[in-house]
Amino acid sequence: MTAPGPDIRTRASAGTEPVTAEAAGRTEPPVDAAERPDGGTRWRRLRPDLLAAAVFLAGAFWVTARGWRDPAGQLLGSRPNDQGFNEWMLAYAAHAVSHLENPFFTTLQNAPSGVNLMTNVGMQLPGLVLAPVTLLFGASFSYLLFITLNLAGTGYAWYHVLSRHLVPSRVAAFAGGLFCAFAPALVSHSNGHPHITAQWLVPFIVWRVVRLARDGRPVRDGLVLGGLVVAQFFVSLEILFLLALGCLMLVVGYVIFRPREALRRVRPVLGGLAITGVLVAAAAAYPLWMQFAGPQHRVGHPGDPDDYALTLGSFVRYATESVAGSPTSALHWAPNTTEQSSFYGWPVVVLALLACWWLRREIAGRVLGVVIAISALFSIGTTWTWGTRRTAVPAPFALVSELPVFDSVVVSRFALITTAALGVLFALAGDRLVRMRATGAGRARLVPWLAAAVALAALLPVLPTPLEARSRVPAPDFVSSGAWKDHVAPGRTLVPVPVNQMTSVYWSSAGLVGFAVPEGYFLGPVSATDATGRWGVEPQPTAKLLTAVSRGERDTRVDPAEIAQARADVRYWKADAVALPVGARRHDNLRSVLDALYGPGRQVDDVWLWDVRPFTR
Repeated sequence: MTAPGPDIRTRASAGTEPVTAEAAGRTEPPVDAAERPDGGTRWRRLRPDLLAAAVFLAGAFWVTARGWRDPAGQLLGSRPNDQGFNEWMLAYAAHAVSHLENPFFTTLQNAPSGVNLMTNVGMQLPGLVLAPVTLLFGASFSYLLFITLNLAGTGYAWYHVLSRHLVPSRVAAFAGGLFCAFAPALVSHSNGHPHITAQWLVPFIVWRVVRLARDGRPVRDGLVLGGLVVAQFFVSLEILFLLALGCLMLVVGYVIFRPREALRRVRPVLGGLAITGVLVAAAAAYPLWMQFAGPQHRVGHPGDPDDYALTLGSFVRYATESVAGSPTSALHWAPNTTEQSSFYGWPVVVLALLACWWLRREIAGRVLGVVIAISALFSIGTTWTWGTRRTAVPAPFALVSELPVFDSVVVSRFALITTAALGVLFALAGDRLVRMRATGAGRARLVPWLAAAVALAALLPVLPTPLEARSRVPAPDFVSSGAWKDHVAPGRTLVPVPVNQMTSVYWSSAGLVGFAVPEGYFLGPVSATDATGRWGVEPQPTAKLLTAVSRGERDTRVDPAEIAQARADVRYWKADAVALPVGARRHDNLRSVLDALYGPGRQVDDVWLWDVRPFTR
């Protein structure tokens, strides 16, 4: 992120205010007359971009490498349930496209009440784009491709915007993009959160916000910004909200240091934002209604905000998946292995402080310092921490924690803003080093090399290691082969046994969401009369009974009341069949119970099947 003023490309020597591109009479680096865009020149200009793209792609495959060994047979990262749900989201998006169904709400999970997809992770645009891949190769392959391309795309997007609009040095822009994509924030969220790592539009949106303040073309700029915002809305509404807050922090910083200049730029900015707002309102009206007032909408996030907050000490420690980290390095300093959005280590924190001091005369450096400070403090939660313990002293986020939308934020994710701002800061500092080397003489030219070596030493410990991978329990061939279609009508429910949140999700994904499932893994309301957010849904009595049998917590005897309840539950689920995989834990006990509840079952492929249509139709 950078300041919303005209100081875009720094050209001055160290310690002075940057000369603006406008003041120099141009907005891009000059093109030598002898180097007009012929084929050879275009190729020379393209080579650094291709090299950067290749490195970002190689880095992304390095992080996700273990998952590519067997996409269908393994789960990538430490949060298998999150991956399972996001695979289901991609599978449902492909189903919705091919069957022209509602992309924002469905009853195919958590039958019959359904799931509000807008109040979960959304991802309608990636799901649409990846639909052919999902239909051809399955949701697990599509997910792995998505999570890999997110890292590469985010890194390259930052490199592109930085190199075209902020710093002349491609090397400095590359370093900034590398930090934005491969610092602990996005790598840790690659443990199951593709909607968080899909930040490839973020740099372009930030730049278009800056353009509003400096171009004087509010209609054109507002329309372009509106198109980008609408696209991000359907990629990840959560990232869009954090991006809006980051831009607001940027404006606050600019107002602090350039109040008169900021006031002069209010009119074009508001004009452009009005155009943007009209476009976004037109495109997002129905999804926003679904999010805040539609069926199965929720209010707030389950649990206390501080349950998902970072500790102050997390900023100087190393993440689980960093070179200098370990399985225990982040233990108790963050909510879990996914929410490790800080964890820069002491060297990077010191490097950031030095960069802020060094760039203190540049407006961009000062504004970035404000953004970094505010976002980092917000990520700590509503109270300050001491070590790994939380005190009773209010922290800055307490001022806004109960406001609408803020009450649904996962607090640690404010550090995503911190990471992006640090990446831009390091690009600015790197560009100044490059200019020092170009203009220096004698021993003075050694100073930038020494500074670059120190910076590299500080950044190396936070480089990522490959994410872990673990085997997954495959869905039955009965599901993945499509044999279920002979026993379950489209839109009707197939009940997996035991009735388990993730079993429902995995079976549904394997069947490309051709049938409905009970329960699931999602965020929803407590009840029809209480919209307070909670995880999942309260299981039906028969689901609890079958779970208890599978765990060996009860015997196989059932009474008439339980039989009546079991048949009422399959009517509630609108089920056509109940399926028990051959070889499931306590298979014989579960089969005996199901025979008592629904009559004798029969084996079909690798499941035992009970046709419950006589009870539900």
